[in-house]
Amino acid sequence: MSDRDDIVELDALDRHIVYRLQENARKTSASTIAEETNVAASTVRNRISQLEEKGVIEGYYLDVNYERAGFQLHTLIVCNAEIPERESLSRRALEIEGVVAVREVMTGSENVHVEVVGRDGDDLSRIGQELDALGLEVVDEDIIRNEYVHPYEGFSPDE
Repeated sequence: MSDRDDIVELDALDRHIVYRLQENARKTSASTIAEETNVAASTVRNRISQLEEKGVIEGYYLDVNYERAGFQLHTLIVCNAEIPERESLSRRALEIEGVVAVREVMTGSENVHVEVVGRDGDDLSRIGQELDALGLEVVDEDIIRNEYVHPYEGFSPDE
């Protein structure tokens, strides 16, 4: 089966639901979306369930201010991985204490981005050593100051 076979066609209601949940899933109720779209709340809840079952909605994530929680070093570690091992190494990197996210990037180099959180330089050193021991080559480390997110405009109800 190709990736094209896995594509789920979204109608206007589906796109509206995804857009609103991307804005703020925790504070956006099915009732609110139902009022905005002039459908029943049960219809919205059913659509959300269908979007989850079909893998369009894969999860709901908490946005944490790590600095306020006492973890001063929210850092992006950029790594190289051999293409055949990239996915496996990325998944294994998630098992390292302090790693909060891993992104595979479709490039030949600098193709694994590892987001980590630590209290001090010792935490970052340990994480870097563990990534190296896995087989990831650490290329760069950048402290993340702020991160801003926005819903994808392609799901906007105004489109």
